[in-house]
Amino acid sequence: MNMRFDLSSHLGKEIFNSLRSAPFQPYLLDYGLPKVKSFRRGFVLALSLLFSKNFKVFPLGSRVGVILPPGIAGFITNFALLLSGRVPVNLNFTMGKELNLEVLQGAGVTTVVTASKMMKKFSEFPWPENCILVDDFFNRMANNPFLILRTFIKAWIFPSSTIKEFEIPQHGGTDLAVLIFTSGSSGKPKGVRLTHANLLANCGQLYDLELFEDQSKVLVNLPLFHSFGFTVGMLFSTLRGLCPVTSPSPLDHKLNLKIITEQKVKILLGTPTFLRGYLKKAKKGELKSIQFVVAGAEKSPQTFRDRWEREAHCQYLEGYGLTETSPAISFNLPGAGKKNGSVGRLLPDVECQTIDPESGCITPLEEGGILCFRGPNIFAGYWQDAEHSNKVLDENGWFKTGDLGRLDGDGFLWIEGRSSRFSKIGGEMVPHGRVEEEIIELLEICQTEDPMVVVCSLENDQKGETLIVLSSFNCDLNQIKKGLKDKGLPNLWIPKELLIVKEIPILPTGKFNWLKIRSIVASRSKA
Repeated sequence: MNMRFDLSSHLGKEIFNSLRSAPFQPYLLDYGLPKVKSFRRGFVLALSLLFSKNFKVFPLGSRVGVILPPGIAGFITNFALLLSGRVPVNLNFTMGKELNLEVLQGAGVTTVVTASKMMKKFSEFPWPENCILVDDFFNRMANNPFLILRTFIKAWIFPSSTIKEFEIPQHGGTDLAVLIFTSGSSGKPKGVRLTHANLLANCGQLYDLELFEDQSKVLVNLPLFHSFGFTVGMLFSTLRGLCPVTSPSPLDHKLNLKIITEQKVKILLGTPTFLRGYLKKAKKGELKSIQFVVAGAEKSPQTFRDRWEREAHCQYLEGYGLTETSPAISFNLPGAGKKNGSVGRLLPDVECQTIDPESGCITPLEEGGILCFRGPNIFAGYWQDAEHSNKVLDENGWFKTGDLGRLDGDGFLWIEGRSSRFSKIGGEMVPHGRVEEEIIELLEICQTEDPMVVVCSLENDQKGETLIVLSSFNCDLNQIKKGLKDKGLPNLWIPKELLIVKEIPILPTGKFNWLKIRSIVASRSKA
């Protein structure tokens, strides 16, 4: 195992060691502040240590909510909680009042760290009585610069006494490090228990790809409640020695393009949904500094990948992962390490097996089936949900993802779709994603903007299920049927209904909102 981190270590310890190792090095550049400001690694460490004292009143291991965008406040809050031995729970404030109330109660979160602007902006959020305002802390620190300087110097020159003074935990291992809730795209959000070992392992696996250069600037705008944003955007960029340039939202493409141009950003993180706006709005030359687009969370259409590489002259590197895998499982690399359409080779120390969706028997990897993974980055189970945990985690450490895919002879992973996105029609498994791709190609839809087509299913007394197309633009069902037949698709794969909608529902994370999509389809079937 070629890990760069001791998996028995504590994230707080590793963050401390990383930030103090080069305290004068430029680190974080925050475009979410009224005036753009740069912070050195030692300064961020000093602020994080001082803020960590606020959490000493809570027992070790207490779960504390965080509602902050990526930036100096979000980073320092998460680091302070980890340095103090508490568990950050970054909350998805866009989910709605009822779901968030369930999350707060279920996770036992009674205290939330936020900013006064966030409380005003999201007044409908079920704010608990105890809210710690990070702007109050910053105001106090602004009046005490010598305290920051003293902490900075002490952490740099006397690390042992600093660790003792601030009671920074040294051993984490299989203890809970963070609690991240899934997007709830197909049901209620589930609390994913990620340990110190999980997150350090995943950062080490990404480190071992040896892809990024020291101090490369990376645009970090994915929300911290998103595992991609939390692990890759914040933790990995910090531990790897990259320079995160932060923006409050992945959807503010005007600001994000300004950042890319002004800071000559080399690495752009995102999901296809969030990445579409860059190509739509970028002027000539605005993307020329981008060396790598690192995409995940949803499948990238081939035409979309090709357009990025053609117009931005960069490498579009697609990977695969889930919140439950910390999140990264596989990744494409430049040159021979890349196959278009695949999600790359497995990261170091990740094992894969595939099982038949119906029998549960292990299948040959090249034939594929439901993907199962085992490795040091696989989560420890769902929060207070042993039943669901036991369904997806077996006694040998295999995690059953629910995604269908295969591993080819060269070791590249191919994702066929969610098992829930297959229909059993006339005894045959029909993949919705594949039908979608054929329709997109047939209608020459440009998927570089908002998603325009999605395929789902309706119950059918005779066939079990039939396919229905939801489209956000006017198209003709007979044209679709004829075109798919001419392409040679089996009759069972041909959608029988078309529903025109104002827009395809998506979540703030960029994934399809399957609850809303199914609700639309259910309403249509009852009408």
